[in-house]
Amino acid sequence: MAKVEHPLQALRNYLPDGSFEPVVQLINQYKVHLTVTKARKSVLGDYRHPALGANHKITVNGNLNKYEFLITLLHELAHLLCFEQYKNRVDAHGKEWKNIYSSLLAQFIRMELFPVDIKKSLQRTLLNPAATANGETALLLVLRKYDSVKKEGYSFIAHIAEGTLFESLKGRIFKRGKKRRIRIECVEVATGQVYSFSALTEVKVIHP
Repeated sequence: MAKVEHPLQALRNYLPDGSFEPVVQLINQYKVHLTVTKARKSVLGDYRHPALGANHKITVNGNLNKYEFLITLLHELAHLLCFEQYKNRVDAHGKEWKNIYSSLLAQFIRMELFPVDIKKSLQRTLLNPAATANGETALLLVLRKYDSVKKEGYSFIAHIAEGTLFESLKGRIFKRGKKRRIRIECVEVATGQVYSFSALTEVKVIHP
């Protein structure tokens, strides 16, 4: 996996205005080795606790928009703070981590760094944070509105109407079905087989 090490001043380019100083304060305070990586499909960020005298290690995908980058970084910093307090005595995403993450998010929400729609979604997240950033589907749908690069003609499957035909990135044709909890069932037109899609899947709508 290709990684790029960034001096702290370069980190400013990845963060919303007003968040650089408090983020750097946390990084310096806890001696975090922060790495900005290329895009990864399975994770947005990662935390590794110190081993054999090494520093805390956090990685965050560098292709995220500034708001998603900050929120992902806070998610991983919450793991660090949880480890500092409880070591490995608690579940990785248990109530202790949720309380720490909620407190950290609330601290940054009070700084008025986020647009109104992201702020409202974050306030809902405070009540019960998901175990992974990818699990925050409603929040991510709001955050992705702020991506600087968008695929022309593509929409998130969550944003198209039930019954709409669409083409997947692999060129297969589906009909959008019902939402089942956090995923959406869709029928492949050629085979009639039912597939489960993430609400965040980008698809090309087929207009009649």
